[in-house]
Amino acid sequence: MKWIFLLYSLAIITFCENKRSLDKFTILTNKRVFIPGDTLKISLKRNNNQEYDSITFYNDNKKISSNYKIEKKLGDKKITVRVYQKNNFREDSINIRVLSAKTPKLYTYKIINEYPHDIKSYTQGLEFYNNRLFESIGLRGKSALKEIEFKSGSVIRNLPIDDAYFAEGITLLNDKIYQLTWQSKIGFIYDLESFELIDSFRYKKSIEGWGLCNDGKFIYKSDGTSKIWIIDPDNLEEIDYIQVATNKSIISKINEMEWINGKIYANTYQFNKDVILIIDPETGSVEGVVDFNGLKRKVKNHPKIDVLNGIAYNKNSKTIFMTGKNWNKLFELKIIDK
Repeated sequence: MKWIFLLYSLAIITFCENKRSLDKFTILTNKRVFIPGDTLKISLKRNNNQEYDSITFYNDNKKISSNYKIEKKLGDKKITVRVYQKNNFREDSINIRVLSAKTPKLYTYKIINEYPHDIKSYTQGLEFYNNRLFESIGLRGKSALKEIEFKSGSVIRNLPIDDAYFAEGITLLNDKIYQLTWQSKIGFIYDLESFELIDSFRYKKSIEGWGLCNDGKFIYKSDGTSKIWIIDPDNLEEIDYIQVATNKSIISKINEMEWINGKIYANTYQFNKDVILIIDPETGSVEGVVDFNGLKRKVKNHPKIDVLNGIAYNKNSKTIFMTGKNWNKLFELKIIDK
């Protein structure tokens, strides 16, 4: 038994010595900020001119070559280099950033109609479904799911949410209503007609629950970061994500969202309170910025009034409806060139 223990100990010592023999290296790249189509060139600065049996390169978890053409998805990428020598390896990582090649186009708005809106509603989500308007109300102890008669502002149905939850964005797909909660890492699914709770789902990768929209096939979820997660509605798994970026920076605090004609329209909470971003759902590129400066001044000012929040597209009228947290008006709008 002692001999076995001695041999085992020697094997561990030998392995550790071999492990230590792999010196650190420095990852070198031709630059750190790229646009899609650029070539990332990776090389190593080796200590003591050490030779390796092989070297592998990864973009996040995808294996790449040392001369890698940057793909179309934007955001911060983790580049990892792993070197092998005999049975040992060492790895190190750096971050690069991929930004849009295009400057966002600027838009403004034209008000078509103004409708009454409950001034006590802390709006977190807003969406039309077959010409019917649904709204998610936030704050703990005040959260609710509502169906609204949008022209009069009257409440058709109201489902209070348990006081333990702070309700967030909603989206409607296949006669189901999906509703997020903020920090509880759980979402709820309701039957469209009865408002009956039929299921729930957990956030496994995203941080929090902020906004929702859908393209008729997949659900898109913001979590307060620069990421918009793509969710498979069949199993509610977060299968992929995009990061929102302009030609100058990564944009965080993506909040309420709406799918409009193949693009994601989203506001950013506390980043810029008066704009809506028009986002390419395949790349994360901000293709347009809608300036809503002055809209908030058209609603009743009071101590609890908060930011613009709530974007809904009515396919029947082909117009956008917008409100805000504790706003007394719902605006019907058209987006126009600035």
